[in-house]
Amino acid sequence: METPNYIKALLIPNGKKPAGRKVWSIDLEQVWLPFFTATNTVGDTHIAPDALGAPLRLGYNPDGSVKFSKTGRPITKVVKELSDNIRMVRENFVAGLVSYSKGVATDNPDGYKAQVETAKVAGTPIVAKDKANLEQALADAMEKAIAEAEAQAQAQSRRKGKAKKAEAEGELAGVTA
Repeated sequence: METPNYIKALLIPNGKKPAGRKVWSIDLEQVWLPFFTATNTVGDTHIAPDALGAPLRLGYNPDGSVKFSKTGRPITKVVKELSDNIRMVRENFVAGLVSYSKGVATDNPDGYKAQVETAKVAGTPIVAKDKANLEQALADAMEKAIAEAEAQAQAQSRRKGKAKKAEAEGELAGVTA
C-alpha cells in the first residue's frame, strides 16, 4: 500500500508553534478559523459569519450573569456551530487514521505484525523499570505515611499524658492547700 501524501505530511515537522486559544489542542486563530473560512469560501461548509467573526463567547450562569472561574477569570467558550464542526473534523481525522492503519495491516500483515512485536519487545524493559519504580515509590510513600502517623500518635499521646499530669498536679495542689 502506498502511503497517501496527507499521511506523509502529518509526519513532517513544520516548526510553527502557534500560541493562542486551543480547540482539540489546535490553535483556533491560526488553524481552525482559516480552515473553516476556506471551506466556507469553496462551499464545503456553511458556518455562520458571526461564528467565524466572534468564535469565542462569554459563558453565562443560568441566572444570566457572567460566569467566572475559581481564579476570577471570565469563562469563554467556542461557539457551538464552530465547536460542532471541529468535532466532526476530529472524528473524521481519527477515522482516517484508523482506516489507514487497518489498510496497512491488511495489505502487509507480516510487516505490521513484525512492527508490533518489535515495539512490544522494545517496550518490555521500560514497562518493567517503570513498574519497579512505581512499586518502590508506593512503598516509600506508605513507609513515610506510617512514620508520620506514628509520630502524630506519639505526639498526641504525649499531649494527653501532659494534660493528665497537669490535671493530677492541680488536684494535688487543691488537696494540700
